[in-house]
Amino acid sequence: MASSKLPRGVITLGLVSLFMDLSSEMIHGLLPVFLVTVLGAGAFSVGVIEGIAEATASITKVFSGVISDWVGRRKPLVLLGYGLAALTKPLFPLATGIGEILTARFLDRIGKGIRGAPRDALIADITPQEIRGAAYGLRQSMDTVGAFAGPLLAIAIMSATHNNFRLVFWVASVPAFICVVLIVFGVEEPESRRPAMQARFPVNSANLRQLSAGFWWVVMFAAVLTLARFSEAFLLLRGENLGLPVTWVPMVLIVMNVVYALSAYPFGKLSDNGRRHKLFAWGIVFLIISDLILAVASTVWAVFLGAAVWGLHMGATQGLFSAMVADSAPVDLRGTAFGVFNLASGIALLAASVIAGGLWTMESPAMTFYAGAAFSSAALAVLFINIRRKGYFKHF
Repeated sequence: MASSKLPRGVITLGLVSLFMDLSSEMIHGLLPVFLVTVLGAGAFSVGVIEGIAEATASITKVFSGVISDWVGRRKPLVLLGYGLAALTKPLFPLATGIGEILTARFLDRIGKGIRGAPRDALIADITPQEIRGAAYGLRQSMDTVGAFAGPLLAIAIMSATHNNFRLVFWVASVPAFICVVLIVFGVEEPESRRPAMQARFPVNSANLRQLSAGFWWVVMFAAVLTLARFSEAFLLLRGENLGLPVTWVPMVLIVMNVVYALSAYPFGKLSDNGRRHKLFAWGIVFLIISDLILAVASTVWAVFLGAAVWGLHMGATQGLFSAMVADSAPVDLRGTAFGVFNLASGIALLAASVIAGGLWTMESPAMTFYAGAAFSSAALAVLFINIRRKGYFKHF
């Protein structure tokens, strides 16, 4: 029996995720409010920027995942992705208009896209199948520690400097460069599992046919669910909309990510010991509850409660999706599989964020979250129909 101890590379990649999310969330925890209050953007513009940024990351993951399969190497692409993200961080404090922020987000998300699929495939390469849920859960938990530490540090700097957004953005550049050092010296690929470069590029009809029907079910299901989970920028805007002072707006992300960090690893281990479709069902129920709380919220305390339940949803579903993609794809096509999965999710996130921004602007903030609850209910119905027909999820 394989050891239940997680490989060192998984822990190192978890630390890399922690520091990059520390950096990114210092910026993202303030960016929507910075756009609205300093640069004069509207909620629709925020939705478009966030949607384009995340879709860019997802589209890029297709190419990086495919290339990592083609050349049989993951680490160089992981290093390139994190390195590019580190180099783009100084663009945020230098920005003076919406277009510059869009450019910075676009380049930053290209870096995320380059690293995402190879990193997730590398975790599968170095981790035994029976503990992959725990491995992805741990990485997600460490990632999320950075995601709540970043806004916390941003609040401290904003309080000490009378809301100096740009200083926060400059400080955020430091942990991004720490990530690069960790990858260079702390991550190794398993030579024994590394295939030689394939003669043919992996994206061809023969290889795509090797991706199982179960994999395509996961892709479809993730896309439907992503329509319900628009950018978290709207959680921040909901707090500001209900009177939360600018300095304290990042606290919404802190609450969400504390719950996310505390729940991702336990949910990941639970997924290794039981039927995964039950976790998905609970995860969707959490999202429906969160959306309804945020829709009817009249105080900032309700926003914090909604954000906490949103964090439970993320903890129950995100690492689980990664484990299911890894388990349903051939070893030599894992990067491609993660790329395709993220492409579908990214397109759905672009649509979700644009729809959310449009509803916020043309109807009301509440309508944005009611729409999210409706899409979540549709995803739950898809899950139950698949289980009743003894489809893919029934066996997980």
